[in-house]
Amino acid sequence: MPNEQTVLALAARLRDAESARQSVAPVRDEIPGGDDAALAYAVQRARVDARCAQGERVVGRKIGLTSIAVQRQLGVDQPDFGTLFASMAYGDNAPMPLSRLIQPKVEAEIALVLQRDLVLERHTFADLIDASAYALAAIEVVDSRIRDWDIRFVDTVADNASSAMFVLGSRPVPLAELDLAACAMTLSQDGEVLSRGNGSACLGNPLNAAVWLADRMAQLGTPLRAGDIVLTGALGPMVAVTGPATFTAQIDGLGSVRATFTDQELP
Repeated sequence: MPNEQTVLALAARLRDAESARQSVAPVRDEIPGGDDAALAYAVQRARVDARCAQGERVVGRKIGLTSIAVQRQLGVDQPDFGTLFASMAYGDNAPMPLSRLIQPKVEAEIALVLQRDLVLERHTFADLIDASAYALAAIEVVDSRIRDWDIRFVDTVADNASSAMFVLGSRPVPLAELDLAACAMTLSQDGEVLSRGNGSACLGNPLNAAVWLADRMAQLGTPLRAGDIVLTGALGPMVAVTGPATFTAQIDGLGSVRATFTDQELP
């Protein structure tokens, strides 16, 4: 069993960093062996439980580390996951205050919205296709509470997979009308393309990532449910947000979605 005292202390440190908008040193040095994934996920769960206790609503999950190159960089052979809350969700082109972030970056993704529960021990492509009501273009805003993005696998896992905000597009498309692996993506700012990619950059196909997540969540006793949003992973390199700006992700078959950052405080 993970050390409860260590779990609660690290969860509190990351929660305080997020509240104060001040990054902290990596947490890996305080995790036994520096690579105890079980303890890191326990820290994440403690943070999720604390937010739920404050009245926040879980609306889905995100999948991280879907790039093989990034996995190799962090010394792992699988993705990770984090929890999405309603308070993280923004509509297309809705203003997002920079004051609520520390060192944000954006990445374009394909989101799935489920219409059926996924409770099996092992799922297939067919299970995920049948369970998905539709796909949407999405932009995830990632933001590490770890100083200078100096992260390893356990750092990002404990930090809720470096999640912060997400923006969903408004054009729902059934999976039958898409070739998810072939969907080309561009992420641009003021007409300048800053990132390119396609669905195959996400573990070969975004459904590979979704199957992994469905299996993992069912094994943990917290299966994906109807209505959940699943951010399946980045389709190309992430881009740093350095000030007020609008980023536009264009994904073949799914249209566009815009993430707009403002330096004005919002209610």
